[in-house]
Amino acid sequence: MKQEDYGDRFPDHLLEQYKLFVEMADRVSARRGQTNRFYITLLTGILVLLSAVVNTDLFCEIQTFMLLVVSILSLMLCLVWYMNIYSYRQLNSCKFKVIHEMENQLPFSCYDVEWDFLGRGKDSNRYRQLTRVEQYVPVILAVPYILIVLYIISVLLISNYST
Repeated sequence: MKQEDYGDRFPDHLLEQYKLFVEMADRVSARRGQTNRFYITLLTGILVLLSAVVNTDLFCEIQTFMLLVVSILSLMLCLVWYMNIYSYRQLNSCKFKVIHEMENQLPFSCYDVEWDFLGRGKDSNRYRQLTRVEQYVPVILAVPYILIVLYIISVLLISNYST
């Protein structure tokens, strides 16, 4: 809506909406951090639990099957986590496009100027986008689970081949 169509309170209301929208963008980032902590805690906890199970010989008869199932489920969690990060990146990108649009009607476009200083995310020497870096973490945490699955498959193939 244009200022002339809105009325005299347009600048005040725009500023209030801007403040609210910036706060909401910050909350999305905070939720993203909480989500990352949740997945890191869960997936590393599962690794510790699997290690304890293997080292104590609990569930001897079904240990291989249990390790395989838990590892596959953990890989699925890594994939869901990766998709969450991607979704948060899309959401924040959209929120900042709206913020930039709102700034066009404000005296100073601080986020737009900051984005210019950072090379608009196109030069990784000036700025590496956090959500792009974050996406490596689920991939890295997937590696031990991939190795467990490959190990179990190789053990099963060898045991079936030798019998």
